[in-house]
Amino acid sequence: MYVIGLQEVNSKIVNFLSDLAFDDPWSLFLMDILAPLGYIKLSSIRMQGLLLLIFLKHRHIPFVQDIHTNYIRTGLYGYWGNKGGVTVRMSVYGHMLCFMNCHLPAHMENTNQRLDDFERMLEAQQFDGESIGGILDHDAVFWFGDLNFRIADFGIHFIREVVNGNRYNLLWEKDQLNIAKKKEQFLQGFMEGPLKFKPTYKFDLNSDVYDTRWKKSLFGLNGKKRKPAWTDRILWKLKEVSESEPDEFAGSEFEHILKIHLEKYTSHMSYGISDHKPVTGTFILQMRPLILEPPVTLRAEGEWNADHDSLVSYSVSKDFPSSTWDWIGLYRVGFRHTNDYVTYAWVKDDEISFSKDCSQVYISADEIPLDGGEFVLSYFCHNLQCLAGISEPFQIQPGRTLPEKNGSLESDDSSKSDMFTGAGF
Repeated sequence: MYVIGLQEVNSKIVNFLSDLAFDDPWSLFLMDILAPLGYIKLSSIRMQGLLLLIFLKHRHIPFVQDIHTNYIRTGLYGYWGNKGGVTVRMSVYGHMLCFMNCHLPAHMENTNQRLDDFERMLEAQQFDGESIGGILDHDAVFWFGDLNFRIADFGIHFIREVVNGNRYNLLWEKDQLNIAKKKEQFLQGFMEGPLKFKPTYKFDLNSDVYDTRWKKSLFGLNGKKRKPAWTDRILWKLKEVSESEPDEFAGSEFEHILKIHLEKYTSHMSYGISDHKPVTGTFILQMRPLILEPPVTLRAEGEWNADHDSLVSYSVSKDFPSSTWDWIGLYRVGFRHTNDYVTYAWVKDDEISFSKDCSQVYISADEIPLDGGEFVLSYFCHNLQCLAGISEPFQIQPGRTLPEKNGSLESDDSSKSDMFTGAGF
């Protein structure tokens, strides 16, 4: 899984409205990179300059369910989204994970405001109608972004000298976030890897040189520069289990296991498009799967040919929360995200047979690509907001003739292509 949190993305009104109607440029760029490696875009959420993107390896898709997004503004007393947090939560093999990308207030003196804003986010961001409503109710929480915590007390020259000598440990005890973790109850349990890389802020653009620019003020220019600081951070927290909570499955094969191991935590100095250097964390999640089989299994019946109607057979697991809004999409192998379907069939409206063990829907020949190729079928569950099942790849044989339009040979796109405009996946 790739989880990408960005802050200060271009949030001019024209860019923002364009990104609401179409995929944002970062999504398009990352899909071009990751789709050939077998990843699809699972979810995303944008709030002005904050963007959170999640990509998932193809084989895990049916085991990731209950995907929901949320956001909270904290800029201008909660009325403006230049600061705040965006969140994606999901069930991964039955374990509830939450990813939270934040941009907290800037400047050395605003430590308390940063802490107040984050505590408010933890309390206020609720997922309506869900059994696991609050952020800290999830089995694991990942908190990251431009958290804007600074290094207190030490002067700029001492900090730069320590950084140049790679003696980062001398600065850790004065890092505002490290200090707060020891004092604030709501930060207890949040873990972070050692800060064994250079402070990631503030750099001259397109360089690895710390801030050399004169700072603007109401009174003109002065020589005060920004002290280097680890503003960009990645933390995580495992849910605390109450001692009084009954451990029904202890020692059994269903014992709840979820462990997080940080493999690498580092910054990337080669990037220069921002005055921050990006930070990445590589984690291994070790979990005992609570979901062992995909909720839906489906297959293409017989040989598919673009000249003939075709059948899809599927079966669902016990207690599967099916809906009349569920649909089965036809995707080319290597598709990039849920909306990349070539065509689809409603599981109820296009149903031709139904039984306790198996159901069938049909896809009209008019909607099957005439050029053929390699495809998969995917079942979208409206209630779980996920692809609950994916078929094995199969071939569609090309049609014998292509329809002639205005003297040229073109495929016939159906009106279904605009099905999910504004649906808010």
